[in-house]
Amino acid sequence: MSPAMRLRVTTPLSVVVDDDQVTAVRAEDASGGFGILAGHADLLTALSVSVLAWHGADDRRHYCAVRGGLLSVTGGRDVAVATREAVMGDDLDTLSQDVVARFRADLDTDRTQHVESRRLQLAAIRQIMRHLRPDGVGYFG
Repeated sequence: MSPAMRLRVTTPLSVVVDDDQVTAVRAEDASGGFGILAGHADLLTALSVSVLAWHGADDRRHYCAVRGGLLSVTGGRDVAVATREAVMGDDLDTLSQDVVARFRADLDTDRTQHVESRRLQLAAIRQIMRHLRPDGVGYFG
């Protein structure tokens, strides 16, 4: 039997996974999927929206959809994932299709809102600049 590792998956509001009998972890970052076994070199990476998978002491595979986040490996045995949102599940297909698709849609919505917020901020700055110029003509036309 492989040496055990500790896996912790946390969100800002909760600890979703805290298992100290994990034998293998599989995750995904921008470069693709990768595996972690006990003794892995220290690592820090940004996770993609994906499904995290691991083998526990019961030798069953467990799954958790993550909305991106950071994964760190320290000391070859502590694997920590900090993510905005995580959903546990036993069915890989459901997590992959439904939850990950929702997480990706949420990211697209966040990006759109961020761009719109920036556009409104710039419009407000332009308006302020127009009023601050003595001739009333703005810098940006």
